[in-house]
Amino acid sequence: MPLPAEEMTKRIKHAIPDAQIELVDLAGDNDHWQVTVTSSLFNNISRVKQHKMVYDAFGADMGTTLHALSVHTKVA
Repeated sequence: MPLPAEEMTKRIKHAIPDAQIELVDLAGDNDHWQVTVTSSLFNNISRVKQHKMVYDAFGADMGTTLHALSVHTKVA
């Protein structure tokens, strides 16, 4: 079962409370997403660790319920 935008936002906000989130449903199927997350928590952390923080918000659903996720991060 795909993840709707509301659930995507909820999970990211739970992991990164000050996140500003931009979501794009790339295929119109709630299964292929592009997300841009802006947060002050990304300050002084490598881009790889920033992306891991976002991916970790989805746990075991990454690659199963959520098929594809393109992540972009920015420091607030």
